[in-house]
Amino acid sequence: MPPMTRPNVLYLHSHDTGRHASPYGFAVDTPNLQRFAERGVTYRQAFCNNPTCSPSRACLLSGRYAHSNGMMGLTHRGGRLEQPERTMPAVLRDAGYETVLAGLQHVHTLEDGASMRDLGYTDELFRKRRGVDPHDWAGLDEATVEVAAGFLRRRSGGDRAGGAAAGKPFLLDVGFFATHRTPKPGAGPADEQWHNAGGSPAGDSRYARVPAPLPDTPATRADFADFAAAVARLDRYHGAILDALDAAGLQENTLVFVTTDHGLAFPHMKCNLTHHGTGVLLLMAGAGLPEGVVVDSLVSHVDLLPTVCEAAGIDTPAWAQGRTLRPALDDPQNPAAVRDAVFAEVNDHAAHEPMRSVRTARHSYIRRLDAHRPPHAVLPNIDNGPSKTRLHAAGVLDGPRPDEQLFDLFLDPSEACNVAADPRYARELAEMRARLDGWMRDTDDPALGGDPRTPGMRLHPADGYDASGPAFVQA
Repeated sequence: MPPMTRPNVLYLHSHDTGRHASPYGFAVDTPNLQRFAERGVTYRQAFCNNPTCSPSRACLLSGRYAHSNGMMGLTHRGGRLEQPERTMPAVLRDAGYETVLAGLQHVHTLEDGASMRDLGYTDELFRKRRGVDPHDWAGLDEATVEVAAGFLRRRSGGDRAGGAAAGKPFLLDVGFFATHRTPKPGAGPADEQWHNAGGSPAGDSRYARVPAPLPDTPATRADFADFAAAVARLDRYHGAILDALDAAGLQENTLVFVTTDHGLAFPHMKCNLTHHGTGVLLLMAGAGLPEGVVVDSLVSHVDLLPTVCEAAGIDTPAWAQGRTLRPALDDPQNPAAVRDAVFAEVNDHAAHEPMRSVRTARHSYIRRLDAHRPPHAVLPNIDNGPSKTRLHAAGVLDGPRPDEQLFDLFLDPSEACNVAADPRYARELAEMRARLDGWMRDTDDPALGGDPRTPGMRLHPADGYDASGPAFVQA
């Protein structure tokens, strides 16, 4: 196959954004993502495989579930990919692609001589910035836009910048800190945090609508208005890179996909296995994809590696656990066009909180695995912020966490009413239990033997309030 018949790949990703963009009907200022959606494909029922930062990203890059790829927790707390060479950049590199990282990755720690080449990247633009405060997350994102756009300019008009990149298609992986919460200036780690650092709280809270799991109060409206301002900032970053791609004349021959790691850093969302935690935006365009198509099929982050391999004319590795998204384009309104169920898990975040889930078009089933959990929410796994402060003060986070939860998604789309104990749902409960058990067996999930604890993880007590105190090493 001659060079450049294979598409380039541009992967744009953010922190903690969920589906909060205008293509999903949310009243947030995302004109660039809206335009992008209208010239490509919007996956309405896309889900991550682990609603915590490093494990989610590792699942996408490896095409494997967290307990299969080894990333059971955050990289800075001891989470590790067991086989870092089994990743999208490594597969594309070995197929002749130039594989470039620009910005945040949060999958691989650079300790003991490790480098991003271990994951398959041939170049890393993120570390080449100069004069940017590493604690200025907005400044880091602005610098990421600059280096990523610069790379695309250098690739315009057939200019390959010479050397090893000559004639090669590329993977450009661009990661942003937004919309992750950032520390409030001058505050300690246990104090409230804001999304926009020195410019926060931002946004007009008077007319904000808070997401479904939160009560509508002045505190939660202000918190969400601040988040919405961060989403608008993220949209500008995406727009600048998409504009650079177009200006370089690379739009037609580049497969672009935009997503995020998981749900918002608010109570009941991030680190939870309802759709508030696992539901993610997923937009794709370019490289022959149709325009303005909306897909209703269940799809999963592990499906992106097989999809990219298919587009590039590469055999999907036998170790990948996902499947191509191509069938959804032939039958976009079929909820089972790609798969009839998606699976997710949590193991460790700031604290230990093992869970597993399976979701179909009609039902969602969640199983908690830690028999020694506190009788309330695992508070360290909820990012500090005004919404957490308000809900905790009101006692909202004190309720029990049952061993099993079953939700009827047609009657209860917000997943607020657990019907696992309702005898009318006995058949559905048995079916969902069997689906989850089958997936755990098929993927050799260590949770089959009980509580899946990963030795060496640096964690905080599950019965604490946040992650501000001393950590312990999990045995």
